[in-house]
Amino acid sequence: MNPSENSGYGEFAPRADGLGDQAFGDPAFGDPSDPGNRPARLAVGVVGTGRVGPALGAALQLAGHTVVAASGVSAASRRRAESLLPGVRIVAPQQVMAAADLVLLTVPDDALADLVAGLVATGSVRPGQLLVHTSGAHGVGILEPATRAGALPLALHPAMTFTGTSVDLARLAGCPFGVTAPEELRPVAEALVVEMGGEPEWVPEEVRPLYHTALAHGANHLVTLVAQAMDLLRRAGVAEPGRMLGPLLGAALDNSLRSGDAALTGPVARGDAGTVRRHLAQLSTVSPDIPAAYRAMARATAQRALANGTIDETSAAALLDVLNEEKR
Repeated sequence: MNPSENSGYGEFAPRADGLGDQAFGDPAFGDPSDPGNRPARLAVGVVGTGRVGPALGAALQLAGHTVVAASGVSAASRRRAESLLPGVRIVAPQQVMAAADLVLLTVPDDALADLVAGLVATGSVRPGQLLVHTSGAHGVGILEPATRAGALPLALHPAMTFTGTSVDLARLAGCPFGVTAPEELRPVAEALVVEMGGEPEWVPEEVRPLYHTALAHGANHLVTLVAQAMDLLRRAGVAEPGRMLGPLLGAALDNSLRSGDAALTGPVARGDAGTVRRHLAQLSTVSPDIPAAYRAMARATAQRALANGTIDETSAAALLDVLNEEKR
């Protein structure tokens, strides 16, 4: 039976034929049982060479560890590995596990559980092996099958967007990492983050989903918001919308991080319902989807401005009345 059919790996299934004529103990990609093949403190493996894995592997390598093997499926993922981890062998997931003391599981969130189950089912997990995933949405609970097999589970999530290029290494400097681990492994987890240039932020297991929701809501929706604003400026004839928005959005972000709701500004924060109505009229002529986003954000802004005392109840009611006109 082909293990990729029932192992639960999905696209990350180990190949039944492994690495051609290469055996697991091939010193070409690091046998952890042979000290001669381990010039650094840890032999590191990367399962999943998307945008995150190669960057973290390269950061650990700069810290004195050695990346001995990586696993990637697509041509793009292999190119990323070749760029950031030159000379590292691209092998099957179970071979990465056999070669490494510390394994980075840097696959999509929804693929992680199946990957862990598949590694355990094929006997790829070794007692004492550090198993690190980088999913923001999960704590160490998702590694429980591997933990029962003797692995040491760590959840290290870099709160950063990645490009899959060498630019990411510079961005890791001072990057916050959401760290979740068994209490006895907390020093190890935090030390690894520091070695990668990051700053550890402890996140208890039970609030990991909320932690990730907050980051996704802020970062992902910010991209959509900025892209919509740029589209509108192009429609207004601005040749370089990014150049115009950059200083304004940079100042807004800095002010909001420093002062929270006290940084609110603009027509909603001033209670200018007439201006908001004119905005909505303009949007209805140029975009089918932006008006709904504008209404949703303006409602949320009005509610926060009211709670913060920036506007009074009369102004808030007038704003909400305008924003609800579409429902009448």
